[in-house]
Amino acid sequence: MPTIRRLTALEILDSRGRPTVQATCELSDGTVGTASVPSGASTGTAEALELRDGDPRRYGGLGCRKAVAHIHQELHQALSGRPFETQQELDQAMVALDGTPNKARLGANALLAVSLAFARATAHHRGVPLYEQFATILAQTDGGQAPASFRLPRPTINLFSGGKHAGGQVPIQDVLVVPARARTMDEALSTTYAVYQAAADLCRRKYQMRALTADEGGLAPPFPHAQAMLEDAVAAIRAAGFVPGQEVALAIDVASTHFFQDGRYHLGEEPHDSLAQIQVVRQWVEAYPIVSVEDALAEDDWEHWPELRRQLGERVLTLGDDLLCTNPARIQRAIELGAANALLLKVNQIGTLSEAAQAFVLARRAGWQVTVSARSGETEDNWLADLAVGWGGDQIKVGSITQSERLAKYNRLLAIEVAAGFPLVAWPG
Repeated sequence: MPTIRRLTALEILDSRGRPTVQATCELSDGTVGTASVPSGASTGTAEALELRDGDPRRYGGLGCRKAVAHIHQELHQALSGRPFETQQELDQAMVALDGTPNKARLGANALLAVSLAFARATAHHRGVPLYEQFATILAQTDGGQAPASFRLPRPTINLFSGGKHAGGQVPIQDVLVVPARARTMDEALSTTYAVYQAAADLCRRKYQMRALTADEGGLAPPFPHAQAMLEDAVAAIRAAGFVPGQEVALAIDVASTHFFQDGRYHLGEEPHDSLAQIQVVRQWVEAYPIVSVEDALAEDDWEHWPELRRQLGERVLTLGDDLLCTNPARIQRAIELGAANALLLKVNQIGTLSEAAQAFVLARRAGWQVTVSARSGETEDNWLADLAVGWGGDQIKVGSITQSERLAKYNRLLAIEVAAGFPLVAWPG
């Protein structure tokens, strides 16, 4: 394996017009890999720290020049010329160099950019697709195993948005389309297109508004309440000619942490406690064709997550995002408590590929499903599609079927499907 010759970086803009980091890793044989990292809006408190400049005169303090400088200087000086036989060796060296529990000194955005750029450079050096390099990383991680055969993750695709991804017109964050019967990625996307266009037409007729979109491309009309999002989603599925719950199902991202205050959930007109919140979500699941529920409770409401999991049962994914933060320690706690049965995996929540792979392995060993997820602030880089294929993710959550930073991932999955002929993962059960 060649050594790292040079690490460079650039401050670029994400899909919300905010700065993020792009890194380039050049190996000693001349092989080059470049990668860009995303940034979240709906972030958990346990996430690794994105390093921002804090200068209010520039991008409102959100600049990333410090993170870029760390790649050009300290990370380049510490890593160049050293032999790294595996991704784990590189990532461990960066974590040790940072020396903080949440990557606060050098920045998780700097470390992840280098981690990804090294992985892509290594794939180029080996002459293999990036998803094969990701599979190798997984196989090298804590006894993990690469998928026996590659598959394409089933997409869960934003239809309607509220919360922090839109104007906060309703508290819950997203209602997503699950093309449950689609047999190929091409069919999944064409099915979703039909539902999305039906929903856009519904927005014009019912809310007298154009198809204005939220951070991840979801439609965001002025819903009067959360239940209206679900009712309109079912109406759009029917208008597109599909049977709700059979051909097309729904997933919801409740993002409860953002409306949890003083021990109460401020979801409707009257705030309520955790047990009442569980009952609200259970009623939704019983009334609508919902197959996945993300963050139905707040990130630190650990006491009640096991009851949520019990109430939702086996036919619905109890999906943890803010609860778990792709953090192995939090995932292990959730496994022991029986708090979830699915992980939303976001690599930038933990800060390096190797640590994210550890989180994936833990979830898999517990028998969990894994949804590989993008962030609200994305770039046109498509490495996430390869990651979901290489690690054998069950689902992929990228956003809607609009906006180039979302389509880059879907188009990469289409290209892999055509080139390799991999099948689409079936929905569990």
